[in-house]
Amino acid sequence: MAKEDLLLLDFPLSPFCQRVKIALEEKGIAYKHQEENLFGGKSELLLKSNPIHQKVPVLLHDGKPICESTIIVQFIDETFPSPPLLPSSSYERSRARFWADFIDKKLFESGGSIWKAGGADELEAAKNEFFEVLKCVEGALSDKGYFGGDSFGFLDIIAIAMTNWFPAYEKFGNFKVEDKFPKLSAWIKRCSERISVAKSLADPQHVIGFVTQMRKMHGLE
Repeated sequence: MAKEDLLLLDFPLSPFCQRVKIALEEKGIAYKHQEENLFGGKSELLLKSNPIHQKVPVLLHDGKPICESTIIVQFIDETFPSPPLLPSSSYERSRARFWADFIDKKLFESGGSIWKAGGADELEAAKNEFFEVLKCVEGALSDKGYFGGDSFGFLDIIAIAMTNWFPAYEKFGNFKVEDKFPKLSAWIKRCSERISVAKSLADPQHVIGFVTQMRKMHGLE
């Protein structure tokens, strides 16, 4: 496919955008991207392409927009089937989609509660909630190394992008994920060594800087 056939409306620090990039890299698909200024004026293309939520990522395929990162990753897998990201078994696909939905609803939000916490009690409650979510996610990991078994796939893509913000949660929550969740931490390291992941994830220090600015906006710094 020609590069100009795919355009990603992007915000580099967004783990949701990073998911899409990892999926495209895993497939070896060339694409263009357009960085969006989410705070200083969104582009007309973004507002037109995603009028309901007005959020990134949006993937334009032959000019037609696909919205919401998990849906986009599934679209990529269906449209460019080799190599496959989702499992071949319908049961395993349903399981992967269940955990993707859990991660979408729980992980980023619970992590965000840590850096948004306004006091010691609120912070402790946020950390405990985050740890409970991580406990569930770690429990879904296969002993073979990845969520789907012995190969990197759909659910790994959905989850690994979320971990790009873990250093910020650790900094403002004063903890280390590795100390509490060694199996999950080993998976993070394993995934991070993949070229597709390494190319797509933002520098964690840039994420920490962004979160610091967000804390200032919330009056927490």
